[in-house]
Amino acid sequence: MRTGFSSRFCIYVSQFCEHLLQEDALRVAVLEDDIHVGQLISLWLERAGHSQQLFATGEAFKKALSRESYDLLILDWELPDTDGGKVLAWVRQNIDWPIPVIFATARDSEEDIVKGLMAGADDYMTKPVRRNEFMARITALARRANQDSDKKDALNLPPYRIDIGARSITCDGVLLDLTQKEFDLALLLFRNPGRLLSRGYILESVWGRQPDFNTRTVDTHISRVRAKLGLTPEHGWRLNAIYNHGYRLEPVAERPAE
Repeated sequence: MRTGFSSRFCIYVSQFCEHLLQEDALRVAVLEDDIHVGQLISLWLERAGHSQQLFATGEAFKKALSRESYDLLILDWELPDTDGGKVLAWVRQNIDWPIPVIFATARDSEEDIVKGLMAGADDYMTKPVRRNEFMARITALARRANQDSDKKDALNLPPYRIDIGARSITCDGVLLDLTQKEFDLALLLFRNPGRLLSRGYILESVWGRQPDFNTRTVDTHISRVRAKLGLTPEHGWRLNAIYNHGYRLEPVAERPAE
């Protein structure tokens, strides 16, 4: 009996820690053409529990952002095919939400720093980048980006109410029967209304980085969540599949009268 209890307790603790890690983890895209600096930044991010993808050219970076979703972008300024300012301008014109952006570059003049911030960067660091300061700035940016949702114990998005502590969702006051992963997926969607989320982003956010899962898992659960929550214009919401990318949950301008 004691052995069985101990095993169940260890499994519970493991699942709880995994949930906390997924809540705090970021998906980061790094644009850095110096392979050694890029690998160092990637190592810091991985050790902090974040996932990252490293790109050496602006073109490869923009191509990835056209099909994948990230929580944070880290940009170098001097690049072999373009410059960080032009990449940032493209990001602000083409990404459908104000994604946090931080420059990490050797350009250290006051003019460059002002230029980067005025172009839409949220923070600016000069090389050589120091690990503790770098990670603290990333944490601060992520906290500012998520401060509204992090403070809430519940989300009220009529006709839905999401009780985060109780891990439950009601629709017009009726409790919905959801599995734990269906709740996690619904919460992710409702925390990002109007934002296009790639299948890879959803998979990492809800299931973690597990090699035995693929994007078909996302499609199956999306279908279940859409059906169980009734995400239709009649309920004031629309869950759209975006070809070759992922999904976007959008409020309908006006809920039809019954």
